[in-house]
Amino acid sequence: MSTVIDGSASVTINSGAILGITSGTAVASTSGTSIDFTGLPSWIKRITVMMNGVSTSGTSLVQIQLGTGSTTYTTSGYTSAGSNGNSPTTVTQTSGLNVDNIGNAAFTRTGLGTLANITGNTWVWSFANANSSGPSFGAGGIALAAALTAVRITTVNGTDTFDAGSINILYE
Repeated sequence: MSTVIDGSASVTINSGAILGITSGTAVASTSGTSIDFTGLPSWIKRITVMMNGVSTSGTSLVQIQLGTGSTTYTTSGYTSAGSNGNSPTTVTQTSGLNVDNIGNAAFTRTGLGTLANITGNTWVWSFANANSSGPSFGAGGIALAAALTAVRITTVNGTDTFDAGSINILYE
C-alpha cells in the first residue's frame, strides 16, 4: 500500500491495482449461445456490461452469469428480479442476473448493467435497457464461492442463439 498526498488529504491506494477504467473488446453478438469475457483480474471492484442492439433467436430471457476459477460459471443461487416500465410484470431469477423481463425474438436490447463488489466475493447488480416493449430495469446479487474471473452473457434456457448486436464490458 502507498499513500498519496494532494495537499489537503491523504488517500491510500492499493499498489496492485491499475487505476482507471479498462475496456474489454466489443464482441458481435450475432452467433452462439453465450458471450464470455474471461481472464478478469482479481482486483476488479466494478464491471459495466454494455449491450447495443442485442437480440436472440427465441423467447428465453437474457441473463448474466459470473465465473470463478478456471471459468466455472455459477448457475444457481442468484437473487435477481427485472420489470418492464410498460407493465407491472416482474420476473425473478435464480440461474443468473436478469438483463430483461420479457423474452421476445424480435426485441433488441440496448443499455447497460453494473456489477459492484460489495465485500469479499459478494456482487450486486443493477441494469436498465430499452427494447421494443419499453424500458426494462432490475437488480440482483450473489455471493460467489471464489473470486470473480469471468462474465458470461447467455439466455436462461442456454439454447437460444444471439443473432444481432454487440456486447462489451468496462472494468475497474
